[in-house]
Amino acid sequence: MLRFIRARLDPASYLGLQLSLGALLLIGASWAFGSIAEEVLEREELVAVDMQLSYWLNSLQTPWLTDIMLKVSSLHGMQGMTALVLIAALLLAWKRYWTWMVILLFTVPSGAALNALMKTVFERARPSFASSFMTVTDYSFPSGHTCASTLFYGVLAAFLVPRMPSWQWRALVCWCALGLIALVAFSRLYLGAHFLTDVLGGFAEGIAWLALCVTAAHTFARHRSERRSRPAIKL
Repeated sequence: MLRFIRARLDPASYLGLQLSLGALLLIGASWAFGSIAEEVLEREELVAVDMQLSYWLNSLQTPWLTDIMLKVSSLHGMQGMTALVLIAALLLAWKRYWTWMVILLFTVPSGAALNALMKTVFERARPSFASSFMTVTDYSFPSGHTCASTLFYGVLAAFLVPRMPSWQWRALVCWCALGLIALVAFSRLYLGAHFLTDVLGGFAEGIAWLALCVTAAHTFARHRSERRSRPAIKL
């Protein structure tokens, strides 16, 4: 048993620390998403907070802040995210980070497709305030904008963190990614397009899918690298 645990914590092995951390993150985020989804389906305490927060934010709206939030929300919609992903993918290709380019081009679109599927499963109506600023026809839970931004900025953070020169820079990258995700989530709440549980669900969904995609790609790449480095067996 002790040997198994040591192997799972070995940072040099493709089945070691990175895989273990990715699996824990996937399990934790999936559990969080399931818990939030249960609250939504059973309309428990957290859903009551949804309505109170929506009415409170609606009462605080001002023209200048609404204009900013509309721009943030628009940038992280389908067209905006497509442009951001393509720009980032081109930069990765220019620097010859082919693996990370593939991870980005797979993770964000496939996560968006998963989010669309989840919306049809839960069929939750949007807040009534949404019609005040934008035309939305799909369902509310989980938030697609929050999920997509979590995937996009999460992939960029996963790429940048190991390349930072110190832990301070690594922490800054993580905080910047979380700050941008939080800004997108707040824009959707402020504009009345989503409830709190919608953006929390979108964040948990995004983290789970991000952990799965990045961990799988990392494990596969490390496995191929280890196989290539093994000496050939002479017969």
